[in-house]
Amino acid sequence: MRILAAMSGGVDSAVAAARAVDAGHEVVGVHLALSRAGGTLRAGSRGCCTVEDALDARRAADRLGIPFYVWDFSERFRDDVVADFISEYQAGRTPNPCMRCNEKIKFAALLERALELGFDAVCTGHYATLVDGEQGRELHRASDAAKDQSYVLGVLTAEQLAHTYFPLGATPSKALVRAEAEQRGLTVAQKPDSHDICFIPDGDTRGWLAERVGAEQGEILDRSGAVIGTHEGAHAFTVGQRRGLQLGVPASDGKPRFVLEVRPVSNTVVVGPKEALATAEISGERFTWAGRAPQADAFDCDVQIRAHADPVPARAVIAGGVVTVRPHEPFEGVAPGQTAVLYDGTRVLGQFTIDRTVSAVPAPV
Repeated sequence: MRILAAMSGGVDSAVAAARAVDAGHEVVGVHLALSRAGGTLRAGSRGCCTVEDALDARRAADRLGIPFYVWDFSERFRDDVVADFISEYQAGRTPNPCMRCNEKIKFAALLERALELGFDAVCTGHYATLVDGEQGRELHRASDAAKDQSYVLGVLTAEQLAHTYFPLGATPSKALVRAEAEQRGLTVAQKPDSHDICFIPDGDTRGWLAERVGAEQGEILDRSGAVIGTHEGAHAFTVGQRRGLQLGVPASDGKPRFVLEVRPVSNTVVVGPKEALATAEISGERFTWAGRAPQADAFDCDVQIRAHADPVPARAVIAGGVVTVRPHEPFEGVAPGQTAVLYDGTRVLGQFTIDRTVSAVPAPV
């Protein structure tokens, strides 16, 4: 096949490209420039997609003897990922920019251009497995549970999966990938993995949002509606947050309180006891299926609500263009804007953006 290898500058994508070459494919490497801040460099393991990363990707491509290009996707990234991140916070939701980047950039914009140029598939260093079943291609978890990235790939559709290549999915551990990179003479063999949000490399999400959204003082309420503190901007809070609340009224039981709800319209934040974070039901209208759609309107599945969370057994119901999931045991600390990925064993069924949550603990009357 003609393979376009997305090379981030890290060890995973470099080894994935190398394996594609070993498999006999015609491989071309490409690095996506997602920011026009040309002088930006990575700070330790924070951030990605920088000038330093582009140079690392080029060195890896040279070592593999494949053509290499840098494509400017900064405008698409700004519009589809960064702007979405800001608008979701303004709406009181907690977005996952990595999901949006996979959905809108790596497996939409990049794949679209790759197909236009005559490539058969896009290759990445994600840890996930593709299985060609009787009813089409399926997305499954990786062999290495600790590195499994099927959650952030849950946004992929059947058409996208048909043109996707994940050479690392069956690798038992990341240590083996690094050892292979050493053997191949790739200079990124021991490069740290990137963490945090790539366009906020210093990790100060609250400060970054304050500069773009603005800070307006509002009230912090308990579940009864009583004012127990103030804040400098609702956008700075996420469901499940405990620190930085600066409450003026202590809880009657002396226990810490957590953010239960963010209300952007009234610029208020609702807090309460940890047990009130238990969620009995989640639902959403924005959903996609990774391969064939479920054959029934109601089915049992496992649901994962964070990239590294344990899957939870649940019952899913599709009705009126809405997916509703009721876990057998309550979720904890679910926020609108998060992504729920549905599994059947190791297979990814699909995903939806959480629009509504129902607490398992009724509020006091």
